[in-house]
Amino acid sequence: MTDHAFVLPGQPLQVPTRTWNGPGAFRMNEVVYASRAGKVRHLAGRASVLSERPPLVLPKTDCTILGRVTRVTPRQATVSILVVDDVPCGGALGAGAGARGNHAAGEGIEGTDFQGIIRSQDVRNSEQDSVVMSQCFRPGDIVRAIVISLGDARSYYLSTARNDLGVVHATSSPPPVGAPDARAGWTPYGNPMQPVSWIEMADPVTGLAEKRKVAKPAWLT
Repeated sequence: MTDHAFVLPGQPLQVPTRTWNGPGAFRMNEVVYASRAGKVRHLAGRASVLSERPPLVLPKTDCTILGRVTRVTPRQATVSILVVDDVPCGGALGAGAGARGNHAAGEGIEGTDFQGIIRSQDVRNSEQDSVVMSQCFRPGDIVRAIVISLGDARSYYLSTARNDLGVVHATSSPPPVGAPDARAGWTPYGNPMQPVSWIEMADPVTGLAEKRKVAKPAWLT
Protein backbone atom coordinates (compact mmCIF):
# COMPACT_ATOMS: atom_id res chain seq x y z
CA MET A 1 0.00 0.00 0.00
CA THR A 2 1.47 3.29 -1.09
CA ASP A 3 1.52 6.52 0.87
CA HIS A 4 -1.69 8.55 0.67
CA ALA A 5 -3.90 5.50 -0.01
CA PHE A 6 -7.26 5.98 1.68
CA VAL A 7 -8.22 3.37 4.30
CA LEU A 8 -11.12 2.72 6.66
CA PRO A 9 -11.04 1.71 10.37
CA GLY A 10 -10.02 -1.94 10.77
CA GLN A 11 -8.51 -2.20 7.30
CA PRO A 12 -5.05 -3.86 7.25
CA LEU A 13 -2.24 -1.69 5.94
CA GLN A 14 -0.15 -3.32 3.26
CA VAL A 15 3.22 -2.33 4.71
CA PRO A 16 6.44 -4.34 5.34
CA THR A 17 6.23 -6.91 8.15
CA ARG A 18 8.62 -5.07 10.45
CA THR A 19 6.69 -1.81 10.19
CA TRP A 20 5.37 -0.47 13.51
CA ASN A 21 2.19 1.43 14.12
CA GLY A 22 2.05 5.17 14.50
CA PRO A 23 -0.87 7.53 15.16
CA GLY A 24 -4.13 6.31 13.68
CA ALA A 25 -2.98 2.68 13.49
CA PHE A 26 -2.61 -0.35 15.73
CA ARG A 27 -0.64 -3.58 15.51
CA MET A 28 -2.11 -7.03 16.11
CA ASN A 29 -0.65 -10.45 15.21
CA GLU A 30 2.21 -8.82 13.28
CA VAL A 31 -0.24 -6.88 11.10
CA VAL A 32 -0.78 -3.12 11.22
CA TYR A 33 -4.42 -1.97 10.97
CA ALA A 34 -6.03 1.44 10.58
CA SER A 35 -7.86 2.70 13.67
CA ARG A 36 -9.51 5.59 11.82
CA ALA A 37 -10.42 6.65 8.32
CA GLY A 38 -7.75 8.59 6.47
CA LYS A 39 -4.67 8.39 4.29
CA VAL A 40 -1.67 6.14 4.94
CA ARG A 41 1.69 7.71 5.70
CA HIS A 42 4.72 5.39 5.88
CA LEU A 43 7.85 7.04 7.28
CA ALA A 44 10.95 5.68 9.05
CA GLY A 45 9.53 2.19 9.52
CA ARG A 46 6.31 3.45 11.07
CA ALA A 47 2.88 3.54 9.44
CA SER A 48 0.35 6.18 10.42
CA VAL A 49 -3.13 7.07 9.24
CA LEU A 50 -3.77 10.79 8.89
CA SER A 51 -7.42 11.71 9.23
CA GLU A 52 -8.82 14.08 6.67
CA ARG A 53 -11.12 16.91 7.54
CA PRO A 54 -14.33 16.53 5.52
CA PRO A 55 -15.14 19.49 3.26
CA LEU A 56 -17.77 21.96 4.41
CA VAL A 57 -20.86 21.24 2.33
CA LEU A 58 -23.36 24.07 1.99
CA PRO A 59 -27.00 23.44 1.02
CA LYS A 60 -27.98 25.40 -2.07
CA THR A 61 -31.08 25.82 -4.17
CA ASP A 62 -32.20 22.68 -6.05
CA CYS A 63 -29.85 20.34 -4.15
CA THR A 64 -31.23 17.14 -2.61
CA ILE A 65 -30.92 16.60 1.12
CA LEU A 66 -31.54 13.89 3.67
CA GLY A 67 -32.52 15.08 7.12
CA ARG A 68 -34.05 14.10 10.44
CA VAL A 69 -37.36 15.64 11.48
CA THR A 70 -36.91 17.22 14.91
CA ARG A 71 -40.18 19.10 15.41
CA VAL A 72 -43.64 19.18 13.84
CA THR A 73 -46.22 21.94 14.24
CA PRO A 74 -49.56 22.44 12.43
CA ARG A 75 -47.84 24.69 9.89
CA GLN A 76 -44.37 23.24 9.37
CA ALA A 77 -41.81 20.52 10.11
CA THR A 78 -38.30 21.35 11.28
CA VAL A 79 -35.52 19.23 9.76
CA SER A 80 -31.89 18.79 10.80
CA ILE A 81 -30.01 18.45 7.51
CA LEU A 82 -27.62 15.47 7.55
CA VAL A 83 -26.67 14.89 3.89
CA VAL A 84 -26.40 17.31 0.96
CA ASP A 85 -26.22 15.76 -2.52
CA ASP A 86 -24.95 12.47 -1.02
CA VAL A 87 -22.22 14.18 1.06
CA PRO A 88 -22.58 14.01 4.89
CA CYS A 89 -22.67 17.33 6.69
CA GLY A 90 -23.96 18.98 9.84
CA GLY A 91 -25.16 16.62 12.55
CA ALA A 92 -24.11 13.58 10.52
CA LEU A 93 -20.47 14.49 11.19
CA GLY A 94 -20.92 14.68 14.97
CA ALA A 95 -20.66 11.78 17.36
CA GLY A 96 -24.06 12.65 18.75
CA ALA A 97 -25.91 13.30 15.52
CA GLY A 98 -29.43 14.45 16.28
CA ALA A 99 -28.81 14.46 20.01
CA ARG A 100 -28.20 18.16 20.40
CA GLY A 101 -30.61 20.98 19.67
CA ASN A 102 -30.89 22.58 16.26
CA HIS A 103 -29.11 25.82 15.51
CA ALA A 104 -29.67 28.54 12.98
CA ALA A 105 -28.45 27.69 9.51
CA GLY A 106 -24.69 27.39 9.55
CA GLU A 107 -24.39 28.25 13.24
CA GLY A 108 -23.72 24.80 14.63
CA ILE A 109 -20.34 23.40 15.60
CA GLU A 110 -17.84 25.02 13.22
CA GLY A 111 -20.71 26.20 11.05
CA THR A 112 -21.69 22.75 9.82
CA ASP A 113 -25.11 22.28 11.44
CA PHE A 114 -27.94 23.26 9.09
CA GLN A 115 -31.66 23.48 9.73
CA GLY A 116 -34.46 23.27 7.19
CA ILE A 117 -38.19 23.94 7.26
CA ILE A 118 -40.89 22.09 5.31
CA ARG A 119 -43.94 24.36 5.21
CA SER A 120 -47.43 22.88 4.79
CA GLN A 121 -47.73 24.35 1.28
CA ASP A 122 -44.49 22.60 0.24
CA VAL A 123 -45.41 19.06 1.31
CA ARG A 124 -47.20 18.06 -1.91
CA ASN A 125 -48.44 19.52 -5.18
CA SER A 126 -52.15 18.75 -4.76
CA GLU A 127 -54.70 19.58 -2.06
CA GLN A 128 -52.23 21.83 -0.28
CA ASP A 129 -54.96 23.43 1.85
CA SER A 130 -55.88 20.07 3.41
CA VAL A 131 -52.36 19.03 4.47
CA VAL A 132 -52.17 17.84 8.10
CA MET A 133 -48.51 18.02 9.08
CA SER A 134 -48.78 15.41 11.86
CA GLN A 135 -50.07 12.94 9.24
CA CYS A 136 -47.09 13.63 6.96
CA PHE A 137 -44.09 13.71 9.32
CA ARG A 138 -43.20 12.70 12.86
CA PRO A 139 -40.11 13.60 14.92
CA GLY A 140 -37.33 11.11 14.15
CA ASP A 141 -38.39 10.48 10.56
CA ILE A 142 -35.69 10.61 7.89
CA VAL A 143 -36.87 12.63 4.91
CA ARG A 144 -35.60 13.23 1.40
CA ALA A 145 -36.27 16.77 0.16
CA ILE A 146 -34.98 19.48 -2.12
CA VAL A 147 -33.89 22.98 -1.15
CA ILE A 148 -36.25 25.47 -2.79
CA SER A 149 -34.94 28.62 -1.11
CA LEU A 150 -32.15 29.77 1.13
CA GLY A 151 -34.93 30.93 3.45
CA ASP A 152 -34.06 33.30 6.24
CA ALA A 153 -31.23 33.63 8.74
CA ARG A 154 -32.48 30.58 10.65
CA SER A 155 -33.51 27.92 8.15
CA TYR A 156 -33.48 26.72 4.57
CA TYR A 157 -36.87 26.15 2.93
CA LEU A 158 -37.38 22.56 1.80
CA SER A 159 -39.96 20.81 -0.36
CA THR A 160 -41.22 17.22 -0.62
CA ALA A 161 -43.69 18.01 -3.40
CA ARG A 162 -42.51 15.24 -5.72
CA ASN A 163 -43.23 11.52 -5.78
CA ASP A 164 -39.62 10.63 -4.98
CA LEU A 165 -39.49 13.00 -2.00
CA GLY A 166 -40.81 12.54 1.52
CA VAL A 167 -40.25 10.08 4.35
CA VAL A 168 -37.72 7.36 3.47
CA HIS A 169 -37.27 5.89 6.97
CA ALA A 170 -39.52 5.91 10.03
CA THR A 171 -40.08 3.84 13.16
CA SER A 172 -43.46 3.03 14.66
CA SER A 173 -44.88 5.23 17.40
CA PRO A 174 -45.84 4.05 20.90
CA PRO A 175 -49.49 3.06 21.38
CA PRO A 176 -51.83 5.61 22.98
CA VAL A 177 -51.99 5.70 26.76
CA GLY A 178 -54.58 3.20 27.96
CA ALA A 179 -54.49 1.14 24.77
CA PRO A 180 -54.22 -2.67 25.18
CA ASP A 181 -50.80 -2.64 23.52
CA ALA A 182 -49.50 -0.13 26.08
CA ARG A 183 -49.40 -2.62 28.94
CA ALA A 184 -46.16 -2.86 30.90
CA GLY A 185 -43.51 -5.25 29.68
CA TRP A 186 -44.45 -5.14 26.00
CA THR A 187 -43.48 -2.34 23.65
CA PRO A 188 -44.48 -3.26 20.09
CA TYR A 189 -43.16 -0.02 18.65
CA GLY A 190 -39.88 1.46 17.55
CA ASN A 191 -39.72 -0.98 14.63
CA PRO A 192 -38.60 0.22 11.18
CA MET A 193 -41.77 0.63 9.15
CA GLN A 194 -42.39 -0.32 5.54
CA PRO A 195 -44.29 1.80 2.99
CA VAL A 196 -47.67 0.35 2.04
CA SER A 197 -48.99 3.29 0.02
CA TRP A 198 -48.16 6.88 -0.82
CA ILE A 199 -49.73 8.01 2.48
CA GLU A 200 -49.08 5.13 4.89
CA MET A 201 -46.27 3.10 6.43
CA ALA A 202 -46.85 -0.02 8.52
CA ASP A 203 -45.06 -1.74 11.39
CA PRO A 204 -44.22 -5.26 10.07
CA VAL A 205 -44.36 -6.67 13.61
CA THR A 206 -47.74 -5.35 14.76
CA GLY A 207 -49.28 -4.61 11.37
CA LEU A 208 -50.36 -1.16 12.59
CA ALA A 209 -50.25 1.57 9.96
CA GLU A 210 -49.37 5.26 10.39
CA LYS A 211 -49.90 8.22 8.11
CA ARG A 212 -46.85 9.67 6.36
CA LYS A 213 -45.95 11.57 3.21
CA VAL A 214 -44.11 8.55 1.78
CA ALA A 215 -41.26 8.99 -0.70
CA LYS A 216 -40.73 6.77 -3.69
CA PRO A 217 -37.00 7.09 -4.42
CA ALA A 218 -35.37 4.82 -6.97
CA TRP A 219 -33.95 2.44 -4.33
CA LEU A 220 -37.33 1.94 -2.58
CA THR A 221 -39.18 -1.13 -3.84
